[in-house]
Amino acid sequence: MSNQTQHEYDQVIGRCRHLFLAKTHDYGTAWRILRLPSVTDQIYIKAQRIRSIQEKGVQLVADGVEEEFVAIINYCIIALMQLRLPADAPLDLDPAEVAAAYDEQVAENRRLLFAKNHDYGEAWRQMRVESITDIILMKLHRTKQIEDLAGLTRVSEGVDANYRDMLNYAVFVLIKMGFADPNA
Repeated sequence: MSNQTQHEYDQVIGRCRHLFLAKTHDYGTAWRILRLPSVTDQIYIKAQRIRSIQEKGVQLVADGVEEEFVAIINYCIIALMQLRLPADAPLDLDPAEVAAAYDEQVAENRRLLFAKNHDYGEAWRQMRVESITDIILMKLHRTKQIEDLAGLTRVSEGVDANYRDMLNYAVFVLIKMGFADPNA
């Protein structure tokens, strides 16, 4: 992966992390109440809104498409954290533990990105934002199917792989939209 992509990726994630931790300060870990299918549906709502705005060319609610992609990233990280927490974990988590868990998931995703970006040669840079939105929606449908099968798949990597791909695709879109630029 190019140094430029690494830098842009880190900038986007840094901005998402900052927002996530600020919301953790304000709301605590209220997201812990969500079961995994509910997190998947939250991501779906965000992705569907993005597609609707792309198709209509107009939005009536102030939150822009960039904010929705940030939400997709943070909900994917929530899902990955939820997958790693034991069933008896408390609803209220220490903010320092949440920050460490966020960083752990990002680090794992970053390693995956390096590997895939190497193999695919940064093909995402040539993709249309609308196509990436469609891929995220397809991955959501796959995730919902796996959830409906209670995780009993024959060949799928599982829901975590889909969350990781959606997270990275959302980062790519934000890089393409100039969100990595701290002056954007």
